[in-house]
Amino acid sequence: METGTTEHVHCLIIGSGPAGYTAAIYAARANMKPVLYQGIQPGGQLTITTEVENYPGYPEGIQGPEMMVHFEKQAARMGTDIRYGLATKVDFSGPVHRVQIDEEKWIEADAVIISTGASAKWLGLESEQRLNGYGVSACAVCDGFFFRGKEVAIVGAGDTACEEALYLSKLATTVHMIVRKGEHAMKASKVMQDRVKSTANIKIYWNSETHEVLGENKVNGVRIKNVVTGELDEVPVSAFFVAIGHQPNSDIFKEWIDMDDAGYIQTVPGSSKTNIEGIFAAGDVQDKIYRQAVTAAGSGCMAALDAERYLSAKGVV
Repeated sequence: METGTTEHVHCLIIGSGPAGYTAAIYAARANMKPVLYQGIQPGGQLTITTEVENYPGYPEGIQGPEMMVHFEKQAARMGTDIRYGLATKVDFSGPVHRVQIDEEKWIEADAVIISTGASAKWLGLESEQRLNGYGVSACAVCDGFFFRGKEVAIVGAGDTACEEALYLSKLATTVHMIVRKGEHAMKASKVMQDRVKSTANIKIYWNSETHEVLGENKVNGVRIKNVVTGELDEVPVSAFFVAIGHQPNSDIFKEWIDMDDAGYIQTVPGSSKTNIEGIFAAGDVQDKIYRQAVTAAGSGCMAALDAERYLSAKGVV
């Protein structure tokens, strides 16, 4: 037995985005006495989002951080034990699942819901981080609407970048697409490349990288560097979208849970069940396709219902 105290709970939820909090609401109402650890970013990706207009039930829209406060308050009101803390290690070798918090305390849980989310990959520019939420975004589907009728830029070369560029092309006057390599080295599938190339208002900058996002309090342009010639080009845009991928927050589970090549947890189709009995996954840590707050919340509901059925069959609750 490792050093440190140990606590036993019926249902442990790891992560506090829409998936985790929704799972907590359902689990608490089912008398599963859930304990939720918020992780390194309480509220998840929505806490670095400004206006959210596409979540049902908010006709005027809502700020992302405020919406997550609502989620948290509702989960707490239902009886969830919400705690600060980061899951740092797991041991899923036995019938009771063990999770270490902050490298100190161990939690033993009859059921575990993993809702640790995914983190957008960024370019690493100071200007990109400074203007994040003020015209810089990692989700065109979430934020493209705010820039209808304006010029925007997007960086990326995969299928997701192409899909988001096409989505933006229906809203923006011009989409400036920044691609690091040449035309014949683009990562996206042939069909997606062809769609992008044949869309009149998408302008592709081959062999190019983002030198800087321009603007003080909001994005007003992007400086693009041609990596072959070294030439710099400043393009006026109102938004800058980063589409170079996401990284699921799943590292601590890799020894135990089945994942795809990118690290997304694999669940049994139509459920939240993982390859280990009593371990469930919800939200962006297992969803690389939709990645929306509403789909994460839906999968959190699924995970809680699956966990309830599992614990009921075991006679735990």
